[in-house]
Amino acid sequence: MTSPGRLPYPITLTGDGVTLREWRDEDLDELVAMLDEPDIARWTPMPSPFDAGAGIAYLKRARQGRVGGQRIQLAITVDGGRPLGEVLLFGVDAGQREAELGYLVGAQHRGHGLASRALALLSGYARTTLGLSRLILRIDAGNTASTSVARRCGYRLTGEPPILQEGPYGPSALDTWELVAAGGGSRMERLRNVAARRYGRRV
Repeated sequence: MTSPGRLPYPITLTGDGVTLREWRDEDLDELVAMLDEPDIARWTPMPSPFDAGAGIAYLKRARQGRVGGQRIQLAITVDGGRPLGEVLLFGVDAGQREAELGYLVGAQHRGHGLASRALALLSGYARTTLGLSRLILRIDAGNTASTSVARRCGYRLTGEPPILQEGPYGPSALDTWELVAAGGGSRMERLRNVAARRYGRRV
């Protein structure tokens, strides 16, 4: 098991028809085309418009975070070539053995299950190789495409209070989702079940 205090670099993950790889300098044009898009700006803290300067800064920050072992930030591809989206793991709490994940797919490449496959692949890696026991997503309830991906990958709402976030298109309220272990439930669900058994379920 890899220590979650420092994330491994570089890595490539392959499975279920996708390859997740490190970002490269030559990805700049594809990155800009992918992130300079209203839906991306609406649901993420990306600058808008997203131009070449923003892309260069983005790739620089990604490299710094990866070399420093602070996050996993990988391009979603089908064969290791053209980037079609991105999947991330960050905010690692080594003591709690938890981390947050995120994902996005370019507008031209949606509807093919890329986000679901990439999220499932990185989630599995985080659980088995990194030894992280709690994986979370934070998604605005209005982002129905992203919530559908979360559900397909086994994430469930925790019931925690929403987190407010300001973005280029105004504020959003992020709900917390947690990956449910096979045969189990989220931490909040388990606590509610214990309370129901102990005190009786209230209507």
